[in-house]
Amino acid sequence: MANDSPGMIGKGIQIRGTLSGSEDLVVEGRVEGKINLKEHLTIEQSGIVVADIETEQLTVWGQLSGNVDAVSRAEIKSSSVVVGDIRAPKIVIEDGARFRGNIEMDVKLPPNI
Repeated sequence: MANDSPGMIGKGIQIRGTLSGSEDLVVEGRVEGKINLKEHLTIEQSGIVVADIETEQLTVWGQLSGNVDAVSRAEIKSSSVVVGDIRAPKIVIEDGARFRGNIEMDVKLPPNI
């Protein structure tokens, strides 16, 4: 039987090192290092992540310091603080979100530009 609930790093948990997996993950605690996920990473309002991230999809409600490579989408919610570069084909930054960094959406420019 498949488990449809995401993995969880609770508010009282701190992790340092490389975190990888093939399931959705929700971070309510603190993660430092590197994250490599094949699915959706969600950083909740209580979550603090200081890491470079490679994932399919990212949603940030909390704090993130690090560069992001998202295969499909990165969403920065109004309550979040993000410092780092983001590369994804779809990027949403809501009003009120605080962001410092560069955005790359892998757009192929026409030859005359």
